[in-house]
Amino acid sequence: MSHHEHHLVGEDVPAGSTAAVPPGVLKRAIAASAIGNATEWFDYGIYAYGVTYISQALFPGETAQATLFALATFAISFLIRPLGGFFWGPLGDRLGRKMVLALTIIMMSVATFCVGLIPSYDTIGFWAPTALIVLRMVQGFSTGGEYGGAATFMAEYAPDKARGFCGSFLEFGTLAGFSLGALLMLGFDLALGAETMAEWGWRLPFLVAAPLGLVGVYMRAKIEDTPIFREIEAHGEQEPSRKAELRDLVSKYWKPLLVMSGLVVALNVVNYTLLSYMPTYLQARLGLSTEQALIVPIIGMLFMMVLVPFAGALSDKVGRKPMWWFSLIGLVIAIVPLYHLMATGFVGAIVGFAVLGMLYVPQLATISSTFPAMLPTHVRFAGLAIAYNVSTSLFGGTAPAASSWLITRTGDPMMPAYLMIAACVVGLVSLFFVIETAGASLRGTHLPGTPESEAELAGLRLEDAARAPA
Repeated sequence: MSHHEHHLVGEDVPAGSTAAVPPGVLKRAIAASAIGNATEWFDYGIYAYGVTYISQALFPGETAQATLFALATFAISFLIRPLGGFFWGPLGDRLGRKMVLALTIIMMSVATFCVGLIPSYDTIGFWAPTALIVLRMVQGFSTGGEYGGAATFMAEYAPDKARGFCGSFLEFGTLAGFSLGALLMLGFDLALGAETMAEWGWRLPFLVAAPLGLVGVYMRAKIEDTPIFREIEAHGEQEPSRKAELRDLVSKYWKPLLVMSGLVVALNVVNYTLLSYMPTYLQARLGLSTEQALIVPIIGMLFMMVLVPFAGALSDKVGRKPMWWFSLIGLVIAIVPLYHLMATGFVGAIVGFAVLGMLYVPQLATISSTFPAMLPTHVRFAGLAIAYNVSTSLFGGTAPAASSWLITRTGDPMMPAYLMIAACVVGLVSLFFVIETAGASLRGTHLPGTPESEAELAGLRLEDAARAPA
């Protein structure tokens, strides 16, 4: 990143020219965006990997029944996410990305921390699951603003030519957070043993969320809002009110919102089936031991983390759409054979999962460069937060439960594979309508990558030139 112009640093930099962001600031912006994502997924990691202990401690009834309750509680946070999107998104477009991102990370980490403090069901009865549900709702609400905001913040800071590479670190954060949460649960489990874990050990990973959140708040407080947002703020081009913005989104930008929602269906059904549901599937349906079922996805995720930045950088060269075509078509062809491979045992499961992960990476690595570029600056945060979260809560968060239900109804353990294929087909249809935006500027109030946007950019560049010192 060091090759971007160092000499442009200083007070006389025009508000919107991202080429002018010094490398140090860019790195801080990337880290500040990624840490919130890591915190959110850290929570999913400990939840997915500690679900049996959590359900034993906080829910009544037999373990199996309690686990179902706990999985349903996991889904609750997804149902609340669109409300978070509707609340935080317009706020982030009017008051700035930075403020919203500071608030969402505080809410998220405090809620995760508090889960570790809930007294057990034996101690306070039904107040225990009630408290968990309320905290999951707070998490879902804050997540509704976190992802759209972090992706927007990252995309608006990144140089146009390297947006794919910079944006890929957001997903690196996702995988890092999830793996850290999963490894912590696993580590405590091995160190303390099942009995101690059930008694109080499961709480420990939740308490780690507080320091993580504090680091995130500190990093986000230290950095200015994005140059692109400051530019429309200087021009007074923000939406006047939440109502006006939502009206604009529905009337003018319904097409990119629909297209994005379709891509999110593919992205998140694959995502949650691979990351959240896989341990349950490997154990319950394929008969791997608990340890094996938890180790397979961790190995797969570490493998994916290595590939993500490379895939992001590649998308800057070849474009975002070719990456998505490759990923979606590859998955449609390979999912069923790979599921059969996973069913052969531990080694087959590791190889099958790793190849699935590898095919999924080109989507994952380019989300935060593709999605923010589908909307103009003044509605970017809200449009992304709403389309992403509505689609995720309908199709992503429900994927584990839907897979489980379909297997029970049909007796066919291949159901999650068919569900993933169906989702990828939805993604393929949506991809036809995507405008290629690799290398395009995100400045201004027109759709990036369109002739209107180019015309507006010419005007903004003239302004830049007029303001630049001779």
